[in-house]
Amino acid sequence: MKRRIPLAIVFIFGVLGAIPFLIPHRIIQNADNEFRSSILRIIVAFSLVLGVGSIIRHHFQKIRRKKENWQYSYITLIALVISAIIGLFGGIDARGMLPTQFTVPFTEYVFRFDIQTLYTNIMVPLAATMFSLLAFFMTSAAYRAFRARNVEATILLLSAFVVMLAAVPLVSSFFPKLSAFSEWILTVPNTAAKRGLLFGIALGSMATSLKIILGIERGWLGGTS
Repeated sequence: MKRRIPLAIVFIFGVLGAIPFLIPHRIIQNADNEFRSSILRIIVAFSLVLGVGSIIRHHFQKIRRKKENWQYSYITLIALVISAIIGLFGGIDARGMLPTQFTVPFTEYVFRFDIQTLYTNIMVPLAATMFSLLAFFMTSAAYRAFRARNVEATILLLSAFVVMLAAVPLVSSFFPKLSAFSEWILTVPNTAAKRGLLFGIALGSMATSLKIILGIERGWLGGTS
């Protein structure tokens, strides 16, 4: 029963979720809208509780066992609490507006936090640091990937060289045809390759979804059978 009930629920809701895309009837579309507006919100709320609980439990275990980099778990938990306070006492009001300040009453004291200042002074520097580090990783990965080992790698190397060279304003001003050629590479071959990848991703997603709905893939149950 522990496996049959989850498999039955996944099968029923998987089929119900696919029907509105196949049958454009008004009754079915209204039922799908009702499902998305009410039941789906309840599922998302429970998923949020499970996700937050999993994060807290993971980092508490990491701190208790003193695993590698366990000190950073304190920062994660503190940031989680601060973000929750901002969302509960500030967040978005009934009109869909984001207030600039919010108050948290605690006995006779009132604490005021400026949300935009908090975002600007913490999130923006963290994002800038992360993308700065990603630039070095991308450079290293490009150096390893763009080695002319065969014909395909040579074409990839030349195309990347042309695109990067055309992105330099000084070069594009002296060689305008190079910019046009770079634009053609991004518009025609690059778009064709992206569409092929998207087709493959879509087919893979459909196959995986069917395997989960039909009960063939049961890894999400915590086992392989």
